[in-house]
Amino acid sequence: MPTPSDRGAPPDGQPIEPIRVLRPRRTDALAELLKDLPPRGAVGYESIALPGPPSEAEDATQELPPVRDHDRTRRSRGIPRGRVPGLRRTAIAASVIAAAVIGFGCALLLAGRGESTAEAAPQPTATASATPTPTSTAGATDPDGPGTLREGDNGPEVTDLQERLLRIPNVYDNGSTDGTYDTTLTAAVARFQLWYGIRGDEDGVYGDDTRRDLESRTGGG
Repeated sequence: MPTPSDRGAPPDGQPIEPIRVLRPRRTDALAELLKDLPPRGAVGYESIALPGPPSEAEDATQELPPVRDHDRTRRSRGIPRGRVPGLRRTAIAASVIAAAVIGFGCALLLAGRGESTAEAAPQPTATASATPTPTSTAGATDPDGPGTLREGDNGPEVTDLQERLLRIPNVYDNGSTDGTYDTTLTAAVARFQLWYGIRGDEDGVYGDDTRRDLESRTGGG
C-alpha cells in the first residue's frame, strides 16, 4: 500500500470534503433535562453593584478638535444669518408670477360679466312689449269654455242645468229649479263630475266638458 512521503502533505488525488450528518433530535432527553430545572418562581436574583470607571480613564481620554463655526464663515462671505442665497430672488419671482396670473384671471372674469350684462340689457324692452298680450287675452276667454256657469250666476241657463241634474239619479235629489247657482247646485255639479269621471272643468263649475257629458245623458238641447 503506497504511503505519502510527507505526513503533512495530502495524498495525490481529489481531497475528501467533510460530510455533514443530520440526525433527528431526541426530544425525550430534552424533556428530562427540563424536569430537573427548578421552577421559575424559586429562582432568586441578586443585585450586584457595577464597578466605577478606573482612575486612569480621565488621563486616557482625548480632547476632540473644536467644531468649525459656520456662522463666522457665512459672515465672512457676506451672507446674513438665517438666509439662503438666492431664496429672496426666488420668492420675489414667484410673487410676481402669482400676481400676473391673478390679474389675468380677474380680467377674464370682468370681460365675461360685461358680455353677459350687454346681452341681458335688451331683455326688458322685449318683455315690456310682450306684457300687454296675455292681459288682453285673459279677460276675453274663459278656461272652462265660453258658456261656463259657476256659483253666483242666474238665468234660464241655470234653470236648464238644474232640470237636467234632476234626471240623474242621486245627484240633485229634491233640488230647486229657481235659476240660481247656489252652493247646493255647486255641490251637485261637483258630485256629477266625480261620479262620471269628468276632469276637463273645475270642481263645481259647469263648463264645456261637463255640459257635453250632461247633455249626452239627458238628451239634446
